[in-house]
Amino acid sequence: MKIGIIREGKIPPDSRVPLIPEQCAEILKDYPVDIVVEPFPGRCYPDELYTHSGIELSENLLDCDVLLGVKEVPIGQLIPGKAYFFFSHTIKEQAYNRNLLRAILEKNIKLVDYEVLTDEQGKRLIAFGRFAGMVGAHNGILAFGRRTGKFSLKRMKDCLDYADAKMIYQQLSLPPIKVVLTGTGRVGRGADAVLHDMGIRKVSPQEFLEEVFTEAVYTQLDPRHYAARKDGKAFNKNDFYQHPENYKSIFEPFYRVADVMINGIYWDKKAPAFFTKEEMRRDDFNIQVIADVTCDIAPVSSIPSTLRPSTIADPIYGYDPETEAETLPYQHHAIDVMAIDNLPNELPRDASKAFGRQFITYILPELLKEHSPMIERATVAENGKLGRYFQYLEGYVKGEEVRQGI
Repeated sequence: MKIGIIREGKIPPDSRVPLIPEQCAEILKDYPVDIVVEPFPGRCYPDELYTHSGIELSENLLDCDVLLGVKEVPIGQLIPGKAYFFFSHTIKEQAYNRNLLRAILEKNIKLVDYEVLTDEQGKRLIAFGRFAGMVGAHNGILAFGRRTGKFSLKRMKDCLDYADAKMIYQQLSLPPIKVVLTGTGRVGRGADAVLHDMGIRKVSPQEFLEEVFTEAVYTQLDPRHYAARKDGKAFNKNDFYQHPENYKSIFEPFYRVADVMINGIYWDKKAPAFFTKEEMRRDDFNIQVIADVTCDIAPVSSIPSTLRPSTIADPIYGYDPETEAETLPYQHHAIDVMAIDNLPNELPRDASKAFGRQFITYILPELLKEHSPMIERATVAENGKLGRYFQYLEGYVKGEEVRQGI
């Protein structure tokens, strides 16, 4: 098998790689696989590092069996008839990528989406989520410092790696802020690690709501803390994930006392939002900064102020609750929003190394099999048709109204 690592073409550019040079060399040594890398000056691991590891650089990927990228591939760069692995952002029927999926079908491309590579129990096997949570938490605290002027924090993108960031945290002195973190998956665990490394004390949800603190604290919520059944019956996590439409938000006590919210959940469109635009206008809505790692765009979102993605170059924008419109950040009457949709690219070397290790451990052995149920479950398109598990996207491809749930 010959694998090609493609250059990233999405704008703004992404410097992550699916396999770092040392991992490519490891694959050449241990597997019946050849690897070629398409030259790209924007990678966090420069082309010459691949060359030094014995990996061929080539502009011609036509003889590759599989092409690996990270972000969506621009339509003009798609090679007909090839098999691609990348994050397509189509499986939730995202309107902005409808034409991409159409082009993939028209060009007879096999698309395997990393996001749905799972084991038999449905657990994801490869993701950048931990690093999204880490950078999201960092940026949320950074935004609060900029807003209040009480402390300053170096951008994560300007650190060599996370070890460099941790050295900075040792010198950080924070005021007594209260941070609420939602989510306990990869994103939540990454955010939790950063808040801990910053020296912020973790407290229980009950303590967070009831006690007064003279130091910086945070609490981490799972669904039972922010959602309840509409009919008053007891909360059941499995039922919540299977029937989120039967639940309502009970997040109000937290938005009344938190200064910063870091949102790291995977949100189903049938689930309740944490709060409404009307609630954000209330005098007791205390949150001043929202770091929305989830980055679902309003109105179909868990955070109604996430009007658009922000960028690494310009990470924060303001939301005016009175006008329900975007405004300049760091204003007293507005709430600051951090909604970068490629957060791991602020820690590209760490994120790429971890991602590549997951690929070698879980995905590559399956890719070398004649048939893999795992690969089939993640095949969004093949032979000009939608994959077996993605028939629900037929209306989306045709341009019909997007459903409010999948």
